Amino acid sequence: MIQPAFDLPIAALEKIRETTDRAPCASRNALEQLQSAYSVAASLPTAPDQREGGREAHVSPTSRHLHQTTANKAQNLASVRERVCSCTKCAHLASSRTQTVFGVGNPDAEIMFIGEAPGADEDRQGEPFVGRAGQLLTRIIKAMGFAREDVYIANILKCRPDMPVGSFGNRAPTLAEMQMCRPYLLEQIDIIQPKVLVALGAVAVEGLLGSRGAMRELRGRWHSYNGTPLMITYHPAYLLRNQSPSEKRKVWEDMMQVLERLGKPISEKQRNYFL
Repeated sequence: MIQPAFDLPIAALEKIRETTDRAPCASRNALEQLQSAYSVAASLPTAPDQREGGREAHVSPTSRHLHQTTANKAQNLASVRERVCSCTKCAHLASSRTQTVFGVGNPDAEIMFIGEAPGADEDRQGEPFVGRAGQLLTRIIKAMGFAREDVYIANILKCRPDMPVGSFGNRAPTLAEMQMCRPYLLEQIDIIQPKVLVALGAVAVEGLLGSRGAMRELRGRWHSYNGTPLMITYHPAYLLRNQSPSEKRKVWEDMMQVLERLGKPISEKQRNYFL
């Protein structure tokens, strides 16, 4: 039976309503999860062939949770995207952006790449990593044996940092801007539940961890972000500025560590690959 599973929380809410002057409230995220859980529970089979000895076969909470998240990740991401699109927390960014740049890729991705902020190309197209640095990232992803559509790509900041009128290039986001926008990224990570996070560059590391260190000390070894393995490597834009084969090789060695962490086979061609 589905209904008894919800009787206890419903009774608790009714008691709050009867004994206090304040109406019970819940976050939008909690309501979405409750609605999703109910929809999944309603879809679970209860036919006789699903019963054992006249009783319903046991379905573990973990199995239901996995079913729920797989079925609703895209929907939950769309809900976050909608809030991002209308966000005006940073008034100066909201007024200068062409559009927000939320994220793109597979909601069930094993790898999530995280950059710092959209540039001019991303602001124009509404998709992260579509400029020259993005094209290099796409080549790296393909060399790893994935398509761009297999992974998920996002930035700490969802708006392009504003630039003075008439100026060119991009500026790095401030720590305050990243702290304001980071909750959206945390929701993306929580929904997607990637097996590995890859932070691209020192600014992305600062946005995630709240502090900046020397890339030569941070990259190439495993860190952890809220329990998810985190690999830090150079931003593709750095490789466009620095064409040294040794620097390119460092990034590729970082990506091979990611493949090993995921249990993916690495061919001899991949081991000898240079970007």
